[in-house]
Amino acid sequence: MLGSFSVTPMGGSDSVGDVVAGCVRIVRESGLPNETGAMFTTVEGSPAEVFAVIERCIAYAERFAPRVSVVAKFDHRPGHEGALEAKVARVERALSEGSDPG
Repeated sequence: MLGSFSVTPMGGSDSVGDVVAGCVRIVRESGLPNETGAMFTTVEGSPAEVFAVIERCIAYAERFAPRVSVVAKFDHRPGHEGALEAKVARVERALSEGSDPG
């Protein structure tokens, strides 16, 4: 499963960067394949692993704010691993080959 998510503390400080960094640290320390972009972090693992990491991030963020906003999207495709890199590689390959479905 791929899980892309953002966790944002609300109602505390205007600056959320330090709390977000703490969440990214939790993801990286999980040992699961992951990638962090400007707006979302994506993690790959079993559904239980992915949900557990997100739950730990929420618990961490709620220590710093009275409310936590969570946005998440999941891609569950049993029997497939390595999707975090494979999906991007397929798009990059299509771009380099000049593929155009239309």
